[in-house]
Amino acid sequence: MQSTYVCNRISSPKLGEGNLSSVVEFLLLGFSDLPNFQGLLFGIFFLIYIFILTGNGLIIIVTRVDSVLQTPMYFFLANFSSLEIGYVSVTLPRILVNLWTQDRSISMLGCATQMCFFLMLGATECFLLAVMAYDRYVAICNPLHYPLVMNRKTCIQLAVGAWLSGIPVQIGQTCQVFSLPFCGSNQINHFFCDIPPLIKLACGDTSLNEMCVYVVAILFAMIPFLLILGSYVKIISTILKLPSARGRSKTFSTCSSHLIVVLLFFGSATITYLRPKSNHSAGPDKLLSLFYTTVTPMFNPMIYSLRSKDVIAALKKLLLKKTV
Repeated sequence: MQSTYVCNRISSPKLGEGNLSSVVEFLLLGFSDLPNFQGLLFGIFFLIYIFILTGNGLIIIVTRVDSVLQTPMYFFLANFSSLEIGYVSVTLPRILVNLWTQDRSISMLGCATQMCFFLMLGATECFLLAVMAYDRYVAICNPLHYPLVMNRKTCIQLAVGAWLSGIPVQIGQTCQVFSLPFCGSNQINHFFCDIPPLIKLACGDTSLNEMCVYVVAILFAMIPFLLILGSYVKIISTILKLPSARGRSKTFSTCSSHLIVVLLFFGSATITYLRPKSNHSAGPDKLLSLFYTTVTPMFNPMIYSLRSKDVIAALKKLLLKKTV
């Protein structure tokens, strides 16, 4: 572990102190507190990354090439898989480099870029999960109107809206965080650049930033979560009214997968961003972050897609074609 941190000392007339240092580079401490497990952690994260890329990549391919899967549900699923690949690629490659080289330094621009893309893709995931819940709500609660309501144009508009809605807000939030003065330690006790550990390093007044984090978390996490919850209350109510026990079981199985993803992602993310600054500590923060940055994307192909008989059949068909 690198015990020293890099700082350029720049005179700060506003503070009236010549001995304060202005941080130009950060150190991502990551898992440096586990020096004997660096190789093991590299192997685990490498396998997880490959699994996420492979699983989600296969879903994208089969939903594009198989005519049976040309439906709104699988259109959104392909978008979701593409998002997951981008989402984990913002953090996992950097973790792997840090573990392999033990060089934990990251420039301020690199840190800001990583955080900005992470926040934008995180906002997209919140909206896309809400859109997917709405799709299931229409399919189960209003099946006769489903082809009319979820037509191709509407699906594209909903997907584009989910991808783009968070961009201006998250760029603004990133700029706001990095406009704070960082004049003390540059050691980020985390495995990627995230808002809570960076605000902790700032030496100025961060009350406005903390308030903005709460507001954005409510807009981009709590509101989509409540919409998803409302959709599933209606869905479960409709499922319970189905006359066939087999029909209830099949429909609930499809929806329960989505609900598992939602609870894992929103639960860990909400706790991270809505807790007061004073309650943040490195250990629990890292553990919670692992859930919504790594664990959820890893399980998504299994619990959300590969349980579907249609997806399994499409994969078998694709593999048979390749073999022949």
